Amino acid sequence: MMVKRIEHEKTVYDVFIERGFIEKVTDEGKVPEILEGRITCYIGFDPTASSFHVGNLVPIMSLAHMQRHGHQPIALVGAGTGLVGDPSGKDEMRQILTYEEINRNAEAQKKQFARFLDFQEGKALLLNNADWLTKLNYIDFLRDIGVHFSVNRMLATESVKIRLETGLSFIEFNYQLLQAYDFWYLFKYHNCLIQMGGSDQWGNIVAGIDLIRRLEGKQAYGITFPLIMTADGRKMGKTEKGAVWLDSQRTSPYEYYQFWINTDDRDVKRFLALFTFLPMEKVEEYGKLKGADLRKAKEVLAFEATKIVHGEEEAEKAKSDSRAVFSISVSGSLNLAGDSVPTTSIEKEKFKEGIPAFKLFETASVCASGSEARRLIEQGGAYINNKRIEKFDDIIKLENFDQNGSVLLRIGKKKHHRIKLKNP
Repeated sequence: MMVKRIEHEKTVYDVFIERGFIEKVTDEGKVPEILEGRITCYIGFDPTASSFHVGNLVPIMSLAHMQRHGHQPIALVGAGTGLVGDPSGKDEMRQILTYEEINRNAEAQKKQFARFLDFQEGKALLLNNADWLTKLNYIDFLRDIGVHFSVNRMLATESVKIRLETGLSFIEFNYQLLQAYDFWYLFKYHNCLIQMGGSDQWGNIVAGIDLIRRLEGKQAYGITFPLIMTADGRKMGKTEKGAVWLDSQRTSPYEYYQFWINTDDRDVKRFLALFTFLPMEKVEEYGKLKGADLRKAKEVLAFEATKIVHGEEEAEKAKSDSRAVFSISVSGSLNLAGDSVPTTSIEKEKFKEGIPAFKLFETASVCASGSEARRLIEQGGAYINNKRIEKFDDIIKLENFDQNGSVLLRIGKKKHHRIKLKNP
């Protein structure tokens, strides 16, 4: 993806402030000053999954903003530190993956970075800390690096204190040394001046800055981002179904679009600022919309966020189908031109006699079992073409399908699934 630099009087620090990216900086006087020039920064990413999810977007978007303002971002795949496991923000020790699993996940993540950053001609770097961490000699590392760390100070780190209550393994305790070493390595060999990360990374970032000062006698800096919570108090990116993934095989473009368009009214302006590249003037305009007009702002948020991750064509399909689903009660026809709504095809023959509603919901896998489907219908949460199903054994026949051979199931207020006739 080609990323053009924005020629603007604002520095990237100004952009971070007005868009809500910054929680803390290590030097509020110096960091804005050095960001007036061209610098290199980095963020490390955990490779314990084969895809990023919506909860990873703030750091990824921050790197994209850095690049758009002329800086060189480093996306650091933590295949080396992933073999140890970061205890920050975790209640218990995570499962330790094999080298093969870590490397497979790292390769998958690299493809997703390219949607946000331009890696051509060194405009951004994609590095893997396994390239240097796995070559360290343990005794040399302890003598050269470990000697600079105070156990008392490490124990005082918030992320460590929290884990001491539930148990912290020795391997996890070493994580801070390795991340600090990463920062030193990137400072020394790539002139990287700033490390950025989530609020739970503050202690690790400060440890890296201290190590650079001790080993090089020079100053580095850190920026942390706030934990993004939704207006109703939930962690950003978490839904009833689990994480919202950037991988289209895990979360389809339509489902991704639906996640954003279902944003709480109170979060729309904030999410437009954080998760799109729209100018803040536009964000402010959309933020002023109220009532029914606010859906326009949600459409813009959903389209722009989906376009960044899945491309404009998929975003257009998702928007088209979302509008069709939204207006079904008026049009009486699905008219899903974009063909992006989750769909199950069923033989036309089966609907000549008809299928009980609860069985159809189970067959389409929108309910895990027939009994779950019965409960959903009995509680009034199941719909066919926007009409509530009154009885769990109501028979769905061919007459329920539109001229395109489709019928729309609705689960609650927001989840939709299409049934399409096979060989209509």
